[in-house]
Amino acid sequence: MHLTVILRVTGTLLTLFSVALLLPAAVAWWYDEPVINAFLVSFAITLVAGLAMWLPTRGKRELRAADGFLITVLFYVGLGLFGALPLFLSGSAGLSFSDSAFESLSGLTTTGATLITGLDYLPKALLFYRQLLQWLGGMGIVVLAVAILPMLGIGGMQLYRAESPGPVKDSKLTPRITGTAKALWTIYLMMTLSCAGAYWWAGMSPFDAICHAFSTVAIGGFSTHDASLGYFDSPMIEGIAMVFMILAAINFGLHFAAWSRRNPLLYLRDPEVRLFLLTITAVFVIVASVLLRSGDQSFDSPIRDALFQTVSIATTTGFATTDFSVWPSVAPILLLFAAFAGGCAGSTAGGIKMVRVLLIYLQGAREIRRLIHPNGIFPIKLGRNAVPDRVIDAVWSFFAAYVIIFLTMVCAVMALSDLDFTSAFSAVGACLNNLGPGLGEVAANYSTINEPTKWILVLAMLLGRLEIFTLLVIFSPVFWRR
Repeated sequence: MHLTVILRVTGTLLTLFSVALLLPAAVAWWYDEPVINAFLVSFAITLVAGLAMWLPTRGKRELRAADGFLITVLFYVGLGLFGALPLFLSGSAGLSFSDSAFESLSGLTTTGATLITGLDYLPKALLFYRQLLQWLGGMGIVVLAVAILPMLGIGGMQLYRAESPGPVKDSKLTPRITGTAKALWTIYLMMTLSCAGAYWWAGMSPFDAICHAFSTVAIGGFSTHDASLGYFDSPMIEGIAMVFMILAAINFGLHFAAWSRRNPLLYLRDPEVRLFLLTITAVFVIVASVLLRSGDQSFDSPIRDALFQTVSIATTTGFATTDFSVWPSVAPILLLFAAFAGGCAGSTAGGIKMVRVLLIYLQGAREIRRLIHPNGIFPIKLGRNAVPDRVIDAVWSFFAAYVIIFLTMVCAVMALSDLDFTSAFSAVGACLNNLGPGLGEVAANYSTINEPTKWILVLAMLLGRLEIFTLLVIFSPVFWRR
């Protein structure tokens, strides 16, 4: 393990993040808000800390795979803590440092769970900052840095492999990893600009359009209003949000392939995308049927609400137009379970990922065929390509770790708080799947939970964003052996 390389890269990434703090400072200056001082002080502290790690260790040396795992974990934890400074120092939201760290890491991991109420009255700079955190965390600021680190004498493939979501992390879109990172961020930026322009055209103010584009493309779910997208009460805005939530929940590598080959039919040929769209359709039909059969006159637009909330929750975005947690029958639980599956691998969505769900199903079907034909050979295929057994093993290992961690955290939350089972189950599920809103006491926000529970949920957010093994690997004794 190269400690000097780890410190240098971590310092470089913190320095880059410090520059990002100048954007909300500029917003505070534009709107003449006193919170500008909090951002400038946070910028100075983060910059000094980053330079203190980078300057004494600068030089050229290649990263190893183990270094990439540790840097990724250290950076997300470090960024979450340094990112909490503006929220804490401003005092506008009345957050303790633990609360600020929860909010910061919720944004960075694109979870969208919030402790803050009264968003409509917060300074615009703080609102913009929350959305910016989600946007940076959406594609992964680590992947952005991969395009810059080679110029600083630091190779980036190990970082890309550690941060990228999905069961297969070795495929590159372009021959060079720098080109891969640039391609990903070009698509991400173009999608964000398109989303912001569409929101503005649909009636949002420029500020709201930019902020909501950040959280939509990042699949984060933070909003500038307590009522989320329900504040606008606009079918047009909801339609735009659904389109971009679905696009952002599809593999960005597939976006690149479809764009470079000028062939949109590639989306329909992808088995993961087909399963993803089929799942959303099935969940929508069931939820809409439940609302229509309930006969509750309080549902003004059951079809519209069912469609939007299905897309929002199934993609793990977490935007809301209504309180789905009070819907009758199985509807809220079904939506929460849809978030467990999540979006596609290689997207900004959370959850287990559709490709893993598909592979688990195909493996189960193969075992049934093996029972019937013990001597048969049945390869698992995605489309026309056979899936290596190493990938199947990795998927089952991930699923086993996921289930054990989830159940352990639910028990821990119930032991350390007074939350009922539904609230604890949904809180852990919402944070581990980077969804945000839960059921019961955490349906609207997480302001009622105690300090120990907040840190358990912060750990769940990190495990979900880093896909469990990136974080677990650093706790293995093998990791620390030379």
